[in-house]
Amino acid sequence: MTDQTLSPAATLARDLLRCPSVTPEEGGALALLEARLSAAGFTVERMVFSAPGTPDVENLFATIGNTGPNLAFAGHTDVVPAGDLDAWRHAPFDGKVEDGILFGRGAVDMKGGIAAFAAAALAWVAENGPDLPGRISFLITGDEEGPAINGTVKLLDWAAERGHRFDACIVGEPTNPERLGDAIKVGRRGSLSGIVTVTGVQGHVAYPHLAKNPVSDLLRLAATLDRLELDKGNERFQPSNLEITSIDVGNSAFNVIPRKAEAKFNVRFNDTWSVESLKSHLRSALAGVNELSCAWTLDFTKDASDSFLTHDTALIEALADAIEAETGRRPELSTGGGTSDARFIKNFCPVVEFGLVGQTMHQVDERVAIADLDRLAAIYRRFLNDYLRKA
Repeated sequence: MTDQTLSPAATLARDLLRCPSVTPEEGGALALLEARLSAAGFTVERMVFSAPGTPDVENLFATIGNTGPNLAFAGHTDVVPAGDLDAWRHAPFDGKVEDGILFGRGAVDMKGGIAAFAAAALAWVAENGPDLPGRISFLITGDEEGPAINGTVKLLDWAAERGHRFDACIVGEPTNPERLGDAIKVGRRGSLSGIVTVTGVQGHVAYPHLAKNPVSDLLRLAATLDRLELDKGNERFQPSNLEITSIDVGNSAFNVIPRKAEAKFNVRFNDTWSVESLKSHLRSALAGVNELSCAWTLDFTKDASDSFLTHDTALIEALADAIEAETGRRPELSTGGGTSDARFIKNFCPVVEFGLVGQTMHQVDERVAIADLDRLAAIYRRFLNDYLRKA
């Protein structure tokens, strides 16, 4: 397979991979999408959002059609850094095709998904002409892999302020664990991060009676968190899980009792909990630890998000039908994995996620089979036709 024989989806994916859009840099990826969508009749707008202490981020909104249901596609063109360039089989921003495989940073997370949906939408618009039986919108950010402050959240507010309303949304994240067609994400667990800080009295290890060691207390508090069984899960979600991600003292000396120690943790939680009820439960659990000699605090980061579950049967069934028709597999309806920008979109319309196989995302030699790109584009195109005509 040569560049001259690539399909529209693979060609666009290759061209996007050649844009070095490491978050928060635009890298030419949004400009490329703007050019392709504008040429097909989409109204395309670009905007930059800012916030103190964060990098400015470029975003893109595109839409076509005037009446009927408005289906949005959401995604991000920013990618994580490539890491050790010498470890890559092909340079991460060359978009190299070898033996039917497209290599490059963002191949599955998630420039490949954007390319597949764009190719499907462009083909569907070309087939239906100006009198579309519905509307298609693109919500594309450059801030998903970054702080997620100047991207989808503000893009959704921007669109709402201008009167745009969405009936449903697909996020093109790589949702499939093994094969294309394995799973649709119909919800996500919530996420809550916290820091336990213990403050003692610094001193010499030979004179412990003149100091208070915060490390001992921190280990007891951390062990309490580590032992917690938050719930057993339910028919919709797996059990909630707390992971301690670091214990830090910042002490390079062997003969000094430190003044302060802290532990960081993250909880991925199901709909048994809300952010506030989980915070309260964790505070109570730590408050029950007895015989501590030092003062301690529990603080939570501001990026917490609640779990959600999408119940829009028409959206889910139409996508599942399209997947089964193209792959022969009926997808599992999943709520596993990490967070995505779907956690913001759920406040505006029903949202599901479906994209490529995610096994190589963020890895060296991130890659996608051209056959999967073409099959994903076919799924999206079938879904567009069925959903917009029936909605």
